[in-house]
Amino acid sequence: MYLGADSPAGKVHPSVVDELRGEKPAEQILPQTDIVKKKPVAFAALHHHDYRAYFIATMLSMMADNIEHVITYWVLFQLFQSPVLGGFAVISHWTPFLLFSVYFGALADRHDCRKVIQTAQIMFIGVSLGWGILFFTGTIQLWHACVLLVIHGMAGVLWGPASQLLIHDIVGSEHLQSAVRLNATSRQLGILLGPAVGGGLMLAFGPSVGLFINTLIYLPLTLWLLTVPYTGRSRQGASQARRRALGLKEVVALVREVSTNRAIVSMVALAGFSSLFVGNAFQAQMPEYAHDLGTDKEGFAYSALLAANAAGAVVGGLLLEGRGLLQPRARTAIITAALWCVTIAAFAVSTSYSLSLFLLFLAGVFNLTFYSMAQTLVQLMAPPELRGRLIGFFNMSSNGLRAFSGVTVGVLGGLVGVHWSLGLSATALFAVTITLLGLALPGRVDQKWR
Repeated sequence: MYLGADSPAGKVHPSVVDELRGEKPAEQILPQTDIVKKKPVAFAALHHHDYRAYFIATMLSMMADNIEHVITYWVLFQLFQSPVLGGFAVISHWTPFLLFSVYFGALADRHDCRKVIQTAQIMFIGVSLGWGILFFTGTIQLWHACVLLVIHGMAGVLWGPASQLLIHDIVGSEHLQSAVRLNATSRQLGILLGPAVGGGLMLAFGPSVGLFINTLIYLPLTLWLLTVPYTGRSRQGASQARRRALGLKEVVALVREVSTNRAIVSMVALAGFSSLFVGNAFQAQMPEYAHDLGTDKEGFAYSALLAANAAGAVVGGLLLEGRGLLQPRARTAIITAALWCVTIAAFAVSTSYSLSLFLLFLAGVFNLTFYSMAQTLVQLMAPPELRGRLIGFFNMSSNGLRAFSGVTVGVLGGLVGVHWSLGLSATALFAVTITLLGLALPGRVDQKWR
């Protein structure tokens, strides 16, 4: 177990550390110290000036990412009308997470995370610029689109681990839960605003000029990173991280080391199975759900269904942070994941538009809660020299396996209907979460929750 006194986990609430070990919570066996009595701080990470800037800049970059999706997907459909190209867009977005997350996590361990993130942002800028030029000149070909989609997907994978290491460096272990949750909230806010801003730019200036303007939205994060001292490892562990290799042998060794830590294994498995069984595949099937709910394919009612999940994540993140609720615990992460399963299954069988909209909103709250908590626990439990790799391993599981959720929800939906496929997938995932509860919480903690 990675729970030595010098590890990052040693700096968090004692009850969290003991629970992950499978022992009685610290407040039951230790005197009431100042740490135990200390109340959670609302929006704790935002008390750090540099994190506030990173929060805003990340939101803008994520919004720019989605602006590009809105404009390019629309133009590509108009030009090629190819379902195959649409499918390739999804594959090129998620498959790089499956193949390269651990490797890019190792890069974040070895190199200055500021430069890694800047490289990813420059890749995003280059892709938007490339789309804009090709659309403006009318020279876009199918192979151009495939290349740009792949580069965009690779940039997203490169950004992830370095971003998590950087925020850990900015706020420290004490406020990491808040930073991860707010970071996830900023991304969801970017997803929520991206379609509206992208549509507005396309209507006002046209696709090409809209994409040229979009390149400027990536700049705040890129330029801000030139002004801050954080490398992603300035607190501890930099020298150890630089001596490690980047080959397949290292990946195998990482999996072997992780296998001894039930908390990390359970959180990686929770994220992976959630992505594999459900992920966000139901979003792609939303036109059929909307039709069955009596909603036209276009218009506000349909758009509201598409936006409800992201809106729930944003509102849920802000509410949880505003009250300082739900400190990182394996038990809480798994229980909220189980509630997410129940909510998704209820949406699958709902015949009421209003109820369906509420359930999607609630699903966004639960999804952000368990995902950000799982990621926080993996970071807190990881040794400094392995942290980037473990974040990459988590991203590989949580994002890479989404490439296959189209099978469990989409392909199965073609056989039994999308309502049945989503309901069955959510039910299977619920059974997995109950199993993981036993894996993550051995000994006394298991007995407490039986």
